[in-house]
Amino acid sequence: MMFKKLVQKLNIEKKKASAAINPIEVDFDDNKHDFLNKLTKNALNMYEKKCDVKNFTKLVLSDPENTSHNDIVNELFSKGIIDPTDDEKLLELSDNKRFLRDLGLIE
Repeated sequence: MMFKKLVQKLNIEKKKASAAINPIEVDFDDNKHDFLNKLTKNALNMYEKKCDVKNFTKLVLSDPENTSHNDIVNELFSKGIIDPTDDEKLLELSDNKRFLRDLGLIE
């Protein structure tokens, strides 16, 4: 009986303590708040970079013997797809009036 009363009293005090703090009314220090926001954003960016590097490394090193990408590129070239690194094609594209007009570089 005594234990039940003690537990009830503690629960009541706990509820009062948690109800007394209203997060809307808490006076935050703006400088501290801005610092924590920047710190959190910086930490998130660092974590994302770490995950990107980890995933990229995992992808690249998954099967170094796999050269299927070369086969796919060669198949595309055999079907008539233009090599984007061909200097001759780049020169033609840079002199294409319609392309330059679409980019807004000429009128």
